[in-house]
Amino acid sequence: MAANSFFGRDVISVRDLDRRGLEDVFGAAERVMAMPAAERREVARGRTLGYLFYEPSTRTRLSFQAAMASLGGSSLGISDVASSSASKGESLADTVRTLSIYADALVLRHPLDGSSRFAAEVSGKPVINGGSGTEEHPTQAVQDLFTMRREKGRIDGLTVGIIGDLKYGRTVYSLLRALGNYDVKVHLASPESLRIRSDSVYDIRKRLDFTESEQMDDRVGELDVLYVTRIQKERFPDEEEYIRVKGSYVVGLDVLRRMKKGAIILHPLPRLDEISPELDGTEQARYFRQAEYGMHVRAALLALILREEGV
Repeated sequence: MAANSFFGRDVISVRDLDRRGLEDVFGAAERVMAMPAAERREVARGRTLGYLFYEPSTRTRLSFQAAMASLGGSSLGISDVASSSASKGESLADTVRTLSIYADALVLRHPLDGSSRFAAEVSGKPVINGGSGTEEHPTQAVQDLFTMRREKGRIDGLTVGIIGDLKYGRTVYSLLRALGNYDVKVHLASPESLRIRSDSVYDIRKRLDFTESEQMDDRVGELDVLYVTRIQKERFPDEEEYIRVKGSYVVGLDVLRRMKKGAIILHPLPRLDEISPELDGTEQARYFRQAEYGMHVRAALLALILREEGV
């Protein structure tokens, strides 16, 4: 068995994962999914995951907890800052140091850019970035690519359309950087005010060619994957700006009819009004399956970080 390069390692940015690293996680996820439940529950028996969520979360936090439970481990942490000592003014550094005493690995979600990297510097245990400010959400990107790989059978050669809030959506930045490890075509569509940030374009364009427009209409028929994101209301500095772009895109049956056979629709969730519920039962809608894959991918990542022999 090859050496496990993830053992004891922080996962802060997709930039830290090359193609080989991504494929290692994908392979581990496939093995975890194939394990009998009894065997899977032995992978992290006696180990503890600590979570610190300074922002609301459903899928990320619960999928990490479910992943750890499926490996036979336990979880503890903070999901409501108001009920923690952070509400009394305790610093992030002290909270991280304390939780790292009680847990074998930590997952942090925080509204400030750079928060996860800072936490990794002060923590005595490996730190996983569960979403840092407007920067990145690396495990979401790994989950997204794994979904494409499972549902389309490959990543190389795919044409991917990403539509919605590309300025504030941290999942988009991680996904684009991760896609830069593969031979793909990418089309971006957003309102002019929500285009991908110029300071990030330079970095991403070094490894990934993509087109930008305000609409995806003329590209829909080319896509293998349509990745939809919500407008990130909580990150707008001006509510009037949000109101102007709210509801800019709605993916409904009219879009579905123009998609090619075998194309799929993904969404990191939560959704608001950008995907019509009438799509939920269609063959193209894979966003809830994507959420399920998130648990398996995170279980694989935890197993790799916590066990020197991997999984």
